[in-house]
Amino acid sequence: MIGRIRGVLVHKQPPDILVEVAGVGYEMQVPMTTLFQLPELGAEVSLLTHFVVREDAQLLYGFIDERDRSLFRRLIRVSGVGPKLGLTILSGMDAASFARCVQRDDLSSLVALPGVGRKTAERLLVEMRDKLKDWLGPDGDSDAQLAGSPGQASRAAVVADAEGALIALGYRPQEATRMVAAVDDAAVNSSEELIRRALKSVLSH
Repeated sequence: MIGRIRGVLVHKQPPDILVEVAGVGYEMQVPMTTLFQLPELGAEVSLLTHFVVREDAQLLYGFIDERDRSLFRRLIRVSGVGPKLGLTILSGMDAASFARCVQRDDLSSLVALPGVGRKTAERLLVEMRDKLKDWLGPDGDSDAQLAGSPGQASRAAVVADAEGALIALGYRPQEATRMVAAVDDAAVNSSEELIRRALKSVLSH
């Protein structure tokens, strides 16, 4: 079992990243809540991991926060929720936000996530209700913690990367284009910030 990886971040194309450790590159997928907190390329990064072995693949998932990894592991035990959907849920909200969502029986916020139907959302509320009470943190604005560092990519590349990441999370191409266009701002020059705004906008409606 691979539980933690520390190395140099050499590539990130949401939701995929590559971390080089002693000359070996580890490919993994991370939720957007982790991606927003990653350092610049070439910097050292330390991530908690969850390793999934299937008949046709070996998959590694990375998390910057222990609560996010713990939630991911609990989510994939719920019937109908696999690693891909677990990653999507954690891309839309961190562990504390998910706990508040469950506590308030906020069905609409869960259904707003791609791939989460009403039945799955109801199952999540029922099965997770008693497991997350101690995860609630103090209320506050977490935007500063989630925002990514501005990049130097061209405007078209920033928008394309943001749309591609949303498609990878399960949104249809037309939805991804519409979501990014709705929150696009000339002052935003990183795909991570556009993704964060797009996801936040969907969940707030």
